[in-house]
Amino acid sequence: MFKVAVLPGDGIGPEVVKEGMKVLKVLAENHSVQFDFQEMDINSERYLRTGKLLTAEDVEQLKKFDTIYLGAVGDDRVKPGVLEKGILLALRFQFDQFINHRPAPMWKPFGRLKRDMDFNIDVFRENTEDYYVGAGGRVQEGHGKLNLEIKRNLYDMRVQLQADADAKDEFAFEIGMMSRKNIERFADFSLTYAKMIGEKKITVIDKANVCSNIYGLWRDVWSEKCKHANVELSYMYVDAMTMALVKNPDKFRVIAAPNMFGDIITDLLAEVTGGLGMAPGGNINPKGISMFEPVHGSAPKYKGMNTINPIATILAAKLMLDNLGRRDLGDIINRGVRTALDQGVYTHDLGGKATTSEMGDAVVAAIRRG
Repeated sequence: MFKVAVLPGDGIGPEVVKEGMKVLKVLAENHSVQFDFQEMDINSERYLRTGKLLTAEDVEQLKKFDTIYLGAVGDDRVKPGVLEKGILLALRFQFDQFINHRPAPMWKPFGRLKRDMDFNIDVFRENTEDYYVGAGGRVQEGHGKLNLEIKRNLYDMRVQLQADADAKDEFAFEIGMMSRKNIERFADFSLTYAKMIGEKKITVIDKANVCSNIYGLWRDVWSEKCKHANVELSYMYVDAMTMALVKNPDKFRVIAAPNMFGDIITDLLAEVTGGLGMAPGGNINPKGISMFEPVHGSAPKYKGMNTINPIATILAAKLMLDNLGRRDLGDIINRGVRTALDQGVYTHDLGGKATTSEMGDAVVAAIRRG
């Protein structure tokens, strides 16, 4: 029995999560697995009603579950960053989900490239540090202090910034930071995955030619880890990588990236492989509670229209099962999605006519037929 906390979230989140749960429930009907689902009200509606984001009570409740299944976070009625930092990033930081795994296989015939090719890329994005640590602020009139706190499971850090400029201007700061221990455990996980799939090379992304301190440490660790693991290492600057992923994505198999650059290139890859409607993501703590979601956002203007592609959320359920040790069931979901698409059932974003619920039904039917 797997206890699953379900956070449908905002916008189209509840609609796509509903289809994902259909798929999980059909697995429970026909295979040796059971789920205990519990929905939790952690979203924009609660925030607008009560002012609450992720609370200490939420965290204690979530600790009772094996995993978290999330729809989407975001609402046009709330200032950008409030929900994302207060719920989504807070969940990742609170449960120390230091790995973000975003698979990017080519979903033929829905790829966006002019040249026909096959590829299957796994991107591992460091998920709790870099420029997403949440340490920043503004200084007025060219003078002031910022007292910044960074709290992680590995450490608590306090940073004090003293600003004295010769111009009475307003300055904004965002602090990027990485720790050796976190890079080490992230590299270990990524390299273990590469070995599991039989891959002997990994491509590591950064911008070490400009941000030489933060990504200098990043490179130091990766060089040491790859040498010890006997895995071939190739570095690429993120700007060159964006071009390469459009021109020659078939040259890559496993990619590791810092938090911000990983966020950007995985959206690019999602579009190349078939669109955001096909792209799942996993926020993983190998020894704790992980969280699985579609890469796309909450798309509030499409809420209630039953038109959004639920496959990303269905494939997030596949990643969830993989992480729970049931890769066999994850493979069944993947085959179900492929079968439904091959039968000509797909949503508007892929050029089809199926509704959100019809797409979910088609995957369920394919799984039932085996």
